[in-house]
Amino acid sequence: MGETITLTAADGHQFSAYRAEPSGEANGEAKGGPRGAVVVIQEIFGVNGHIRDVTDGYAGQGYLSIAPALFDRFERGVELDYTDEGMAVGREYKAQGNENLDSVMADVQAAHDSVAGAAPGNNKVGITGYCWGGVVVWAAACRLDFAAAACYYGGGIVDLKDETPKCPTILHFGKDDASIPMDDVDAISAAHPDLAVYVYDAGHGFNCDRRASFDEESAKTALKRTLELFAGNVG
Repeated sequence: MGETITLTAADGHQFSAYRAEPSGEANGEAKGGPRGAVVVIQEIFGVNGHIRDVTDGYAGQGYLSIAPALFDRFERGVELDYTDEGMAVGREYKAQGNENLDSVMADVQAAHDSVAGAAPGNNKVGITGYCWGGVVVWAAACRLDFAAAACYYGGGIVDLKDETPKCPTILHFGKDDASIPMDDVDAISAAHPDLAVYVYDAGHGFNCDRRASFDEESAKTALKRTLELFAGNVG
């Protein structure tokens, strides 16, 4: 469904992104084109097969969707497997991303700009992300101009809890997530009492069907809530 394209950030950095366009009457084409746009933010494993599938999934819901390769700033073409080795390498890139979060935001902004206006008269763009991507989404919701944001199990959000989203934002966590203590989730909720924070009977990575921690019921429920958020605020 999708294709790999090249984007350019405000600082001149060029990087790849996976872009998927909606097609077919059920996805809104017969009604004048996409219903809006969605930016999908990767896990620590890069824009791999799973993230491309997720991006295709949002395109299947009628959104022009794009997944920017945020690790391209550090090494191009990163696609890691869900193994201990892949996780170790991904954590190294994640650390670089956290140290250069302003540059990451520039890349997210470029992705936003590339799909804004996908629907006639509608410049609204939603954003969602997973694992490290959940943290990036939180930062983008607070610092950039997205219409709605859905963060999946972003462990570092607690470190940015003093920032406030500028758009409707929801958070998804697994209560059995060994890498995100529930105390952190509680701290985020305490800092933002009006924020919708959903906790599932699942572990970290419950949305990814490539991982042993995949939980189909939780993934379906979280997706339903995310799509409702986007339908109400993006298009």
